[in-house]
Amino acid sequence: MSVERILHHFPLDPASRQVRVLLGEKRLPFTDVQVRYWERPAEFLKLNPSGLTPVLVENKAPEKLVLCEARAILGHLEEQHPEPALLAPDPAERAEARRLLQWFDRKFDFEVNGLLLHEKMEKRLLRLGAPELANLRRGREALREHLLYIEGLLQLRDWLAGKRMSLADIAAAAHISVIDYFGDVPWRDFPAAKTWYMKIKSRPSFRPILADRWPGLAPAGHYDDLDF
Repeated sequence: MSVERILHHFPLDPASRQVRVLLGEKRLPFTDVQVRYWERPAEFLKLNPSGLTPVLVENKAPEKLVLCEARAILGHLEEQHPEPALLAPDPAERAEARRLLQWFDRKFDFEVNGLLLHEKMEKRLLRLGAPELANLRRGREALREHLLYIEGLLQLRDWLAGKRMSLADIAAAAHISVIDYFGDVPWRDFPAAKTWYMKIKSRPSFRPILADRWPGLAPAGHYDDLDF
């Protein structure tokens, strides 16, 4: 029996991008509904009281399953659609992928997104005034530290968690891609990270991400260039 999937998301939300990329990797069709989450629309709050994107609704008559936020959705999709696998069969590599997934969703999000995306995107959406230069500087410094960490991982591995692409790579690329949308990633200083991102960027699952645009928030010129 076929499943109708509806993904409620915001295009420039890293968590939403994780789910979109995973759905693409699993080749699972879905309809997308863009949500202006900062306006706290009533219909969306009925789906997820936290008001956070993404939310995936699966309709398989007569049942309806509502999955709220990225971690729950990623786990569900990996369990229900194990091929292609985005967690390795090797326990150590699987654990490392989960560790790095947490790293980007908590540490990177707090140290980098919480400054750069807040100042460059959220303030614009919420009409909170001009970006604070001190916060932009701190966010860019933190971004360099994270890129240096990624560079070190890729000196020893084919992908972030090991020998194969995993949920860790999807999470990292989703977060970094939004920062790259605003042109803040110093790719020239991190060649291994750039090569890794080029591999992710060239995958069919990532093409919808590169097509994202939001009114009043134009991307950097190289954003959708595969040979940037």
